[in-house]
Amino acid sequence: MQLQQLSYFVAVAETRHFTQAAERMRVAQPSLSKQIKALESDLGAPLFSRARGNVTLTPAGEALLPLARRMLADAGTARQEVAELAGLRRGRVRLGATPSLCAGLLADALARFHRAYPGIELLVEEDGSRDLVRALARGQLDLSLIITPLQGDDPSLVTEEILRENLVVATPSHQPERKPYLRMEDLRGRAMVMFRRGYDLREATLAACRQAGFEPRFAVEGGEMDAVLRFVEAGLGLAVVPSMVLDGRPGLTGTPLAPPGLSRTIALAHRKDVEPTRAAQAFRATLLSFIVEAGHERTLPQGVELIAE
Repeated sequence: MQLQQLSYFVAVAETRHFTQAAERMRVAQPSLSKQIKALESDLGAPLFSRARGNVTLTPAGEALLPLARRMLADAGTARQEVAELAGLRRGRVRLGATPSLCAGLLADALARFHRAYPGIELLVEEDGSRDLVRALARGQLDLSLIITPLQGDDPSLVTEEILRENLVVATPSHQPERKPYLRMEDLRGRAMVMFRRGYDLREATLAACRQAGFEPRFAVEGGEMDAVLRFVEAGLGLAVVPSMVLDGRPGLTGTPLAPPGLSRTIALAHRKDVEPTRAAQAFRATLLSFIVEAGHERTLPQGVELIAE
């Protein structure tokens, strides 16, 4: 079994087409097909069903696909680790983060890291926390800022809690709430804008509403962070969001939830079975230093408090 064969296999599995996979891999289609057949012979099982021109994965192919993706990701990490031995003049950090963090603290921390290590490539994946956890487990990310606790307490990850942020009810500024605080019960029957599946904010909001004894009424659902905030600005409904995302958005007002309120904890995570690369370790140190300084200097966004020291 060769890495090249696995990369061809993943390309076919993702495109479900041998010619398109060959074009993606920049190789002749007969050569790609030959390598796939060699891989199937080595494994002793067909990986694709080619009935009537439709390419689908066999049970053996379904079992191999997540393993192949992880092996290819780990091989890439190994190459980067060797390159980094030159003193962090080269390398790569693949970082995941939730949209609220990408729009807030993360940009300044990335700028500090880039000034210190200009030769290291930064790749940022913006997604919901649950999707980022899956990307970490597949080896597609080196580090990720996620929301804890994890559902099921994923044993494959190491997590380090660094920040806690309050959730608020976002409404249009021209329609401010009259109360200084809102209870979850006050949202009963109100039109709400809801995030797409995969966002921890969606699950947190649903759980809080159900604990208060009602099912929320959605005016619109399925959006990313920017879309949800814009929908609220347009008056489609209210949304429960992290307080930090309202900075710089004069069209929105955040009303705190009555004590004990709702909050979430932000943690830095990586895979337990793979030591972070030197570049990833350097980024972790830069990020934590930046956050601790911001906490001590009281420059963290409103509603955010420091956990890491």
